[in-house]
Formats: sequence, structure tokens, C-alpha cells
Amino acid sequence: MTMQETPRPPSAAELDDDTLAFVRRVFGFARAGEAAELSTLLGQGLPPNLRNERGDSLLMLACYHGHLDAAKVLLDHGADPEIMNDAGQAPLHGAAFKGDLPVATLLLDHGARVDAAGPNGKTALMFAAMFNRADIARLLLARGADPFLVDADGNSMLDAARKMGAADTMELLTAVTNER
Repeated sequence: MTMQETPRPPSAAELDDDTLAFVRRVFGFARAGEAAELSTLLGQGLPPNLRNERGDSLLMLACYHGHLDAAKVLLDHGADPEIMNDAGQAPLHGAAFKGDLPVATLLLDHGARVDAAGPNGKTALMFAAMFNRADIARLLLARGADPFLVDADGNSMLDAARKMGAADTMELLTAVTNER
């Protein structure tokens, strides 16, 4: 291995049962919002950007499950709010999907890019539009989200809201974009 190569992390098959149990417990802490446990482990050197087999980071799991305190602990220990999972979603996408305004605000305050998009071209605003999360859509727009972006299939935010029957975000986006 040269100095510039990154070592390959071990596969689950290469880990012993105790290590696998520990890793599962750590991801359980993120899902359950166990901020104190995460803080202790992070303080002992646990990597803040640890990811599971689906590419979900600890931060993604904490945010998706609405655990503001756990998300803050992870961010304060250097978790990257831009890490996307294997589905091309970042924690801000998860917060938008769930409609979690405090978590979305925290992520934006810690550097999450408002218009970050995965390979499918979907942004957090598109998730907010599709799932009728008007408060999230207003926050994202106030933070500079571009309501005119389209996804990889050429669908606009308004198209996404329309397809999902999301009346509140359709009304908001119609007013913002002057489209019908």
C-alpha cells in the first residue's frame, strides 16, 4: 500500500463477534438518540463518520429518527453532514422527508448544503415538496434553496409536489416560482 491509498475497512465477515456486537450497539445508539453514550464513545476516539452496510452514517440515523441531541453531539465531534448513503441521500434529505424542522435547521447551521443532490438529482427541497413538508420547504427556501432545480428525470419541485398530491407545498412553490 502506498502512502496515498486509504486502507480498506474490514468486511463484516472479517470481524469477530464482539466487534460486530459493539458496532451494532453503536448504530443502535444513533437510532435511539442515545446522545450521552455517543458522546462518550466519540470522546474515546470512535470515528464520527462511521457508516453501516447501507452507507448510512451515524448522523443520518440520528437525523432520520429525529434525535436532535444525538445529531448535535455527532456534529460537534466532526460528523460530516454531507455524507450520502447508498441511496444518494444526505441527513438533510432524511430530515426533509420526516418533516423535522429542528434537525433540518441544525444540519444547515452545521454546514449542510441546502441544494445537495444525490445521483437521482433530488434535493432536500424536492423531498419536502413531495411529502408536503411546507415548514421545511420554507426553511430551505429561506436558506437559499433553488426552487427551479430539476431531478435527473427532469422533474421540477412543483412536478414532484403535484405527483404526490402535496397541496401545501404545491401552493408554496407555485407562489415562489410563479408557475402553474
